[in-house]
Amino acid sequence: MSNFVDYVKIHCKSGHGGAGSAHLRREKYIPKGGPDGGDGGRGGHVIMKGNAHEWTLLPLRFTRHIKAERGHNGGKNQLTGAYGEDVYIEVPIGTIARNEEGEILGEILEDGQEIIIMKGGMGGLGNEHFKSSTNQTPRYAQPGMPGEEGYVTFELKLLADVGLVGFPNAGKSTLLAAVSAAKPKIADYAFTTLTPNLGIVDYRNYKSFVMADIPGIIEGAAEGKGLGHRFLRHIERNSILLFLIPADAEDYFQEFKILENELKEFNPELLDKDFIISISKADMLDEELKGEIAKKFPENKQPIFFSAVTQEGLMELKDEIWKRLHG
Repeated sequence: MSNFVDYVKIHCKSGHGGAGSAHLRREKYIPKGGPDGGDGGRGGHVIMKGNAHEWTLLPLRFTRHIKAERGHNGGKNQLTGAYGEDVYIEVPIGTIARNEEGEILGEILEDGQEIIIMKGGMGGLGNEHFKSSTNQTPRYAQPGMPGEEGYVTFELKLLADVGLVGFPNAGKSTLLAAVSAAKPKIADYAFTTLTPNLGIVDYRNYKSFVMADIPGIIEGAAEGKGLGHRFLRHIERNSILLFLIPADAEDYFQEFKILENELKEFNPELLDKDFIISISKADMLDEELKGEIAKKFPENKQPIFFSAVTQEGLMELKDEIWKRLHG
């Protein structure tokens, strides 16, 4: 079982508000003290909180229900009931919460950020609020308001500087393994990678950037073919897209156009991102072939050749990525 989970659905319920008190003051020598009932306390909220130490929704995988505490009832002497205890759901940065209609309730973008996704019910008013010149001893109080309830879907979109985009078996995981300490599964068949992998790439002078390897895209992915758009959403947050086209591809430029079209079908805004085209497995090519391949691409979309196996061109690729990231 993979320890990467990027989608969970949980039934959440915030706390019911506490009831107001209908108490009447009764003390020695004060025979008719009048109303002194306090207000009920607010019900507990359900709060989503960002945690930079989490990178997956795995801790929530088997959580089915989350319920906040109800507010406490009001007391005599105009004592307000205690608030119900809030429930915190800790999620990785980049998590979006949606309600049952698919509307976005909130999005976590920084560590420690808190978003209330289910508000606790308000506490009811005590009878002290209802006294008047014509009704000096109201023997009623307001009940607490009900809390909110419903299913909440949590989706994680990875935050990375560079996202690897390519067909299955293009060499994305091999590149990630060559430039970072990540150890993705690598094999000679399509869809070896079934879940995204993140790796920190070391650069010159102790600098670094984050690279994300997502499962391969095939033609029709935007309509749900292959692993479909389930993983395409992980590209949305990346600063740069790195297109990988293997050296053994039949038509290099056509393969790039198919990948570009799939991203456009999924979300046209993805094409506004800065991108780099690269040809992987370049150890299979000689200089003459490289020249011919480069001619197939327009001047402003010239590919970078690299081989993760022989390390050829990797430094040039890192230089180009760093230049695009930091100008």
